[in-house]
Amino acid sequence: MNPTRKRRMTIIAMVLAAVGVATALTVFALQQNMTYLFTPVEVLGGKVPADARFRLGGMVKAGSIQRSADSLKVEFVTTDGDADMTVEYHGILPDLFREKQSVIATGKMQGGRFVASEVLAKHDETYVPRDVADAMAKAHAKHEVKDAPAPQKQ
Repeated sequence: MNPTRKRRMTIIAMVLAAVGVATALTVFALQQNMTYLFTPVEVLGGKVPADARFRLGGMVKAGSIQRSADSLKVEFVTTDGDADMTVEYHGILPDLFREKQSVIATGKMQGGRFVASEVLAKHDETYVPRDVADAMAKAHAKHEVKDAPAPQKQ
């Protein structure tokens, strides 16, 4: 083999190896930053890996908001119509946060409750991915059916 050709092949192999290492590091870094959206029924069903950081999506259950008098601690129940989950949050809630409103909280499970580091209230579908919007619409529809008054007998 020609020395020039051998050097060229070595350089090409080194460049390909560097590209492979850079790709592997990028994929690893992106996987560490991904947070998946789960509903309360999926979390309680064990679909979330232990100690995983994830997003919990659902609706704030009516009458469930409890604010601490001496701190910014807030507890509320998130429901998807099939299951309920208590959420604990320390911080200032968004202006659109209220009962019977869709919410997405990012955090981890700790001792049977979800401890959120961030809470987002639904604004409109402009900023929501389609699958998230569909899940929220189903939860809202289930919640509305459960809260509907019973028909009056005449």
